[in-house]
Amino acid sequence: MGIAVIVTAILGVAVFYIWKRAFKKSLMTNFVKYFVIITLTVCSAILIFVASVAIFLTISEYYPDRKFDSEGWKQRKDERYEYSKDIIESKILIGKSKDQIRKLLGDENNPDSTNTWGYNLGFKPEIANIDADWLDIEFKNGRVINVSQHQE
Repeated sequence: MGIAVIVTAILGVAVFYIWKRAFKKSLMTNFVKYFVIITLTVCSAILIFVASVAIFLTISEYYPDRKFDSEGWKQRKDERYEYSKDIIESKILIGKSKDQIRKLLGDENNPDSTNTWGYNLGFKPEIANIDADWLDIEFKNGRVINVSQHQE
């Protein structure tokens, strides 16, 4: 919280001089003019700070959603999260066998004896993200019935 106040105060100094220059030839009395300038300065500095933080958060958490590509999936293991939305929404894995899944997604040492397989998607770009995302594939009678994603 302290850093936010310091940054806003520094912004305020710069914005104050901009508003002061804008009102330089104003016919208002000095008291009214400085009251308006200070009010505009406080509001502007806060607005600029909040907008800057929002833009930073939006940019730092952005990642592209890619259409599923088996080769890209296998080669870019740390960025598999970019493919997960397409895999889940398109339902391209539904109905496929374990052998077909291995061919498409690669062998991640998922045993044939289990009905739930997991694939590490890597770390999504998020502020303070310390947990990897996983693609979960559920099988019934050897065929995919559900695909979902979770953060570990």
